[in-house]
Amino acid sequence: MSAAILHAQQNSIAQSIAPDMEAVNTVIRERLHSEVSLVNQIAEYIISAGGKRIRPVLVLLVANAYGYKGTAHHELAAVVEFIHTATLLHDDVVDESSMRRGRQTANALFGNAASVLVGDFLYSRSFQMMVGLNNMRVMQILSDATNVIAEGEVLQLLNMHDPDVTQESYLKVIRSKTAKLFEAAAELGALISGANDEQIGAAGEYGRSLGTAFQLIDDVLDYAGDASEIGKNVGDDLREGKPTLPLIWLMENGTPEQRELVRNCIEQGDEQHFDAILAAVTSSGALDYTRREAEIAAKRAADAIAGLPESLYKQSLLQLCSFAVDRNH
Repeated sequence: MSAAILHAQQNSIAQSIAPDMEAVNTVIRERLHSEVSLVNQIAEYIISAGGKRIRPVLVLLVANAYGYKGTAHHELAAVVEFIHTATLLHDDVVDESSMRRGRQTANALFGNAASVLVGDFLYSRSFQMMVGLNNMRVMQILSDATNVIAEGEVLQLLNMHDPDVTQESYLKVIRSKTAKLFEAAAELGALISGANDEQIGAAGEYGRSLGTAFQLIDDVLDYAGDASEIGKNVGDDLREGKPTLPLIWLMENGTPEQRELVRNCIEQGDEQHFDAILAAVTSSGALDYTRREAEIAAKRAADAIAGLPESLYKQSLLQLCSFAVDRNH
């Protein structure tokens, strides 16, 4: 899909909830405030970096698709963004990343200790906000999500430098680490709108599958992307010794020479052989396979919301499915 069409899709989605996103940004600014200046400085730095804000967008789109008329979705969208931001701060420390969203990571700029502690602040602030909503089901969804995300982070840590990780094991990491917050965001949008359990479950399936598609395309872009567009260093996954789906597929289907190359690179975290790995994942069909798996997940997401009444918001949710797999950043 052309860049112009992708840009138009993004604009269309953004316009459908523009007033809501303004309200969410106001909540974020108000709730970020701390008496400790370094907390303000780092939290402001990472939030102002922008990003696609997909998770809060999901809360807003699903709530609107179910006809929600209150303001709790603004608070919930901000909560979801805070949880996501906290995971980014912690992730970048664990991964020793130096670049995210086209800028230095907070840990590169402010140090690891400050980044971890401000991540903790964002987690705890998000729970303060949840309590303020006085809804036990909201608390249950978000507390379960944060717990599963933490488990996913540990699972990914265990998989680092392990060339024998299976597709099933890797997809479990994706479902925990990435897709779970997408799932929670969509469920929350349905829940506060008064949707029934079946509808909340369908929204969750949409979010879970969409999140999976997003992560699989991230895996592709780590080899086939442009650093200036994806906002991080191409080849980071290889440097960190992460066995993502393109490498796992190549380990299972490549030539003996390719398998040996991948095994050594994962074990060593060896980015010196990035060009050779890129040539192998491209020529073998590993990137094509990963992209197809992302397309299957995106279709599963679209199918999950087939029962939603027709609206601008449903169209935006369906456009997100297309954007997830066609994007270049």
